[in-house]
Amino acid sequence: MGVLYDYFRASDDEAVAKLMAATDGGPMVREGVSPVVDAVDGKAVDPPVVLGKVVSFALGVPWAAELIGERLVWPDGAGKDLEYEGPWVVVLSEHARNALAEIPDDRLPSLAERWSHIEELSYYSDTQPEVMLSRLREFVELARRACTSGENIYCWICL
Repeated sequence: MGVLYDYFRASDDEAVAKLMAATDGGPMVREGVSPVVDAVDGKAVDPPVVLGKVVSFALGVPWAAELIGERLVWPDGAGKDLEYEGPWVVVLSEHARNALAEIPDDRLPSLAERWSHIEELSYYSDTQPEVMLSRLREFVELARRACTSGENIYCWICL
């Protein structure tokens, strides 16, 4: 079994805590059911590496693990328990949210093409450039909606 990632937008960490209580810890995207919030199924897109690489491509900077700047927001203490398998939620930095939101539409195809060839996605069968373009559009649109509404982007993660 792999790791699950759902990206969603929320006003703040307190709203995320309430959402986690209301959903019994997630997930945000459920098969055959409308998402409980404005969310994107992240599939194999972890925040620091896979999402971080497309953000680095968009910004024209070398990839670095801290580029996304995620911070654990839920549950309290999960980062201290090495046996904890989730779920947990991290918030992406405003810088990462803005970088995604500001990608011009005309750059999306070339970024998706490059993104589809990263090593971390080579183990998956659904990473053709056209599939990654659709996924990148979902991330960019989520980031744009988050920016417009003054919200953050969060990632729900579970092993």
